[in-house]
Amino acid sequence: QSSKLKLWERPLPPHGQHTTTFHYLNQTSWRPTSPSFPFTIMEVKKDQHTSPPSEMIPIVDLSNPDEELVSRAVVKASQEWGIFHVVNHGISMDLIRRLKEVGSQFFELPETEKKAVAKPDDSQDFEGYTRNLKYTEGEVWAENLFHRILPQSCINYKYWPRNPPQYREVTEEYTKETKKLSERLLGFLSEGLGLRHEALKEGLGGEKSEYVLRINNFPPNPQPDATLGLPEHTDIVALALIVTNEVPGLQVFHEDHWFDVQYVPSSITVTVGDQILRLSNGKYKNVLHRVTVDKEKQRMSWPVFVDANPDVVIRPLPELITGDNPSMFKPIVCKDFKYRRLFKLPVD
Repeated sequence: QSSKLKLWERPLPPHGQHTTTFHYLNQTSWRPTSPSFPFTIMEVKKDQHTSPPSEMIPIVDLSNPDEELVSRAVVKASQEWGIFHVVNHGISMDLIRRLKEVGSQFFELPETEKKAVAKPDDSQDFEGYTRNLKYTEGEVWAENLFHRILPQSCINYKYWPRNPPQYREVTEEYTKETKKLSERLLGFLSEGLGLRHEALKEGLGGEKSEYVLRINNFPPNPQPDATLGLPEHTDIVALALIVTNEVPGLQVFHEDHWFDVQYVPSSITVTVGDQILRLSNGKYKNVLHRVTVDKEKQRMSWPVFVDANPDVVIRPLPELITGDNPSMFKPIVCKDFKYRRLFKLPVD
């Protein structure tokens, strides 16, 4: 038996149209006991029915010399899907290989060493190492490392591993490259709204917007049908730029179906989050997604989250609001927005 789901961060459909019925694999929904940046959990009933379509999510070649064509492809994918792969993105594969290497080496350490950068039990923040590997139905199956990487003023190095010793050097180099890529994508999305190249970046706080790295480790799970690596959610940030190992597991919801996101070697996967939905006044889609686990293979992912400065007011960009295009969302300070989303409180 399926159940209709209210997506807090999707604009309501016009009067008389149906909301979407969502179908899921597991039987019970997972509820967090504490804030778990950067996503919030959808509370739904689930059933055994899935019907994955054969179509694949868009792939955008950023090396195409026709910049207008590239921009249109990014805009179209963000409007229709809220997720796309980018290839020839300008970040060297050797750097990505080293990023994966130091991340993998960290999770291979003894538990006592990983706990050296653990999230404190009494912390209301998200930074640090966490572990939740339970067979219990409705629980997640993952261990994670989470810390801010930009701007310099918000970095707390006590959550950055000292082992492997190359971790900081590699992460800082990758951060610089990811920032360039994210700003290029935000520029395309700004122009797709008919605005200046810098409009969305400025709407997130400009150089004061925050970047966060999360390394997800999903070990082989002897009971893969009982748990998810991450439950269905939309990201409460602006964008996520994701690299993974070759093991699939990411699934997205599109046109009434869940389906697997294909692994594209040398690509970076981009997902659109709640903040871009609101800044664009609903023009860009925040994608609903989840992560499944494998019985025999380890899956890892390295998302970098582009997040608004906590003190920025998240609202549709003023240039977009006219008599014919009224605001779909109320202004709200970013830190308050995230608090209300994480605790499932009304936002609008």
